[in-house]
Amino acid sequence: MWRALFLAIGISLCILGVECLAVSKFTFKARGKPEKVVQKTLQAPPQGVAPHRVIVVGDHAPWSLMGLGAVVIIYAYDLPKRMKG
Repeated sequence: MWRALFLAIGISLCILGVECLAVSKFTFKARGKPEKVVQKTLQAPPQGVAPHRVIVVGDHAPWSLMGLGAVVIIYAYDLPKRMKG
């Protein structure tokens, strides 16, 4: 069970790293209706437009995620040996 969990986490990290190679920034849409979201902010955007959250991917992020994913995958293959001995 532990092996499958770590293998899934490692593969997910590698996939996320490959995605970050292709994308320069992620834009997330705000939840809720535009009227409610506009009332909660200090500076109101144009009417009918909800504020978005933008995450800019750094140059090191894709390689770090893929490297960490590879290490976790290698650990998952080594895990049965550690559990037995």
